[in-house]
Amino acid sequence: MNTFNTTARTTLAQASAPARSGGFAPGWTATLAVVALFAIAITFVAKGFQLFQATMVLSYAIALLGLNILTGYNGQISLGHGAFYAIGAYTTAILMEHGGTPYWATVPAAAVVCLAVGYAFGRPALKLDGLYLALATFALGVAMPQLLKYKHLEAWTGGVQGIVLMKPEAPFGLPLTADQWLYLFALFVTVIMFVIAHNLLQSGTGRALRAIRDHAMAAEAMGVDNKHYKSMAFGVSAAYTGVGGALSAIAVQFVAPDSFTLFLSISLLVGIVIGGVGTLWGAIFGAVFIMFVPSLAEKVSKAAPWAIYGVVLIAIMFAMPGGVVGMLRKIQERFKTRAGAPGG
Repeated sequence: MNTFNTTARTTLAQASAPARSGGFAPGWTATLAVVALFAIAITFVAKGFQLFQATMVLSYAIALLGLNILTGYNGQISLGHGAFYAIGAYTTAILMEHGGTPYWATVPAAAVVCLAVGYAFGRPALKLDGLYLALATFALGVAMPQLLKYKHLEAWTGGVQGIVLMKPEAPFGLPLTADQWLYLFALFVTVIMFVIAHNLLQSGTGRALRAIRDHAMAAEAMGVDNKHYKSMAFGVSAAYTGVGGALSAIAVQFVAPDSFTLFLSISLLVGIVIGGVGTLWGAIFGAVFIMFVPSLAEKVSKAAPWAIYGVVLIAIMFAMPGGVVGMLRKIQERFKTRAGAPGG
């Protein structure tokens, strides 16, 4: 019993320590400001399709951030987050097409809808853990495209034909193209979502999530309500993924069931591993991987693009087992060690 109490106190103490936000600059705020300024500069350098790609990277980054909150910070594995991405996208599409809702108002609406669906799914899923939870979310990811094709929902979802959307124009007479404005809008949403995630993970809620991840029984012994926090982690994660889906629907100007296959869920899981599990900045690197590596693999070999994709994935895992952020941390630590060494 004494050993268990010691473990519980140690777990809570470790979780109470300042969270590593995944940054590699001296201050998280300064790093975010530098990244944001660089991202704003892209608006006036990139053109057309390049801006579209950058907008999609931002939408994937938000979705990966949500999945990392669930998997990296709370320890719950999901193989079906593409379903929440689809729900967010369809929420935006339905509100814009059938409700005449402004595009900017559909983004928080998608977050609320996905939060509710994620919490409703996560609550009964508390009885599952590990591979069983992964299998349940896998089933959700498989079922979602078929559900969107359901004949009784066709009036809203468009069935297999999907829904076509109009790209929003820059407001207030701003001298920006539609692509530039949409990218800046997505960037604004991304910064807000990263700030919220950072504050959440630095708060008592974030410490509780990490305590559950590290030792669920010990966390509960110290007064953490595991059921509440695990359900909320699922809901918040789904909300983030839904926001990413909403931005993608506005950017692509089209949603259809076959755009949200199980491969999307697998890609999101791959993205958090590539970027760095349990990090914030890893979401950006993972999003870049999801957006560009498959197309680069197809350029290398049109006959076997997924073989090239697999080889690249394996090579990255061997070279950077902790993801991109993990590698950057190691480089930073080596520089610090050399700078602190005598004569360094």
